[in-house]
Amino acid sequence: MARRTGSGTPALTALERAGVAHRTHPYEAPSGPDGHRSYGTDAAAALGLDPHRVFKTLVAEVDGAPVLAMVPVAGTLDLKALAAARGAKKAVMADPAAAERLTGYVTGGISPLGTKRRLPVVVDASALGHATIFCSAGRRGLQIELAPADLVAAASATTAAVAGP
Repeated sequence: MARRTGSGTPALTALERAGVAHRTHPYEAPSGPDGHRSYGTDAAAALGLDPHRVFKTLVAEVDGAPVLAMVPVAGTLDLKALAAARGAKKAVMADPAAAERLTGYVTGGISPLGTKRRLPVVVDASALGHATIFCSAGRRGLQIELAPADLVAAASATTAAVAGP
């Protein structure tokens, strides 16, 4: 996969600095009230992608500490599995405003790369079954395509079965 430069998000800058091969895929992000929309599902549909290859980045609190969890947009995050993967007792979803403060990204555009504060990242193990996966490039309307092993390495992530149905 050819390396692409440009677009200037912190996530893309992090990949470029690390020399990670990736492609960007812009799309028209839906406008309107945020509500409880599924930005990842919107991205998969807009780009004509299998929703099992498009991963959403969610911010959770595991025993009170923030953690980024990446699961396919086709599923949900299993909070008990996330807690177990981190060797903790309890995990809860972070408040959206707290997620934005911690990452420096807006909801629907949170990337596991180039966050304002470096946070632990757990990628669902299903990612390893694909040649490439997609995740947010740090803004709504822009996805990054890269090899899952490259994402794990660039984010210093761990992998675990953390996706629910």
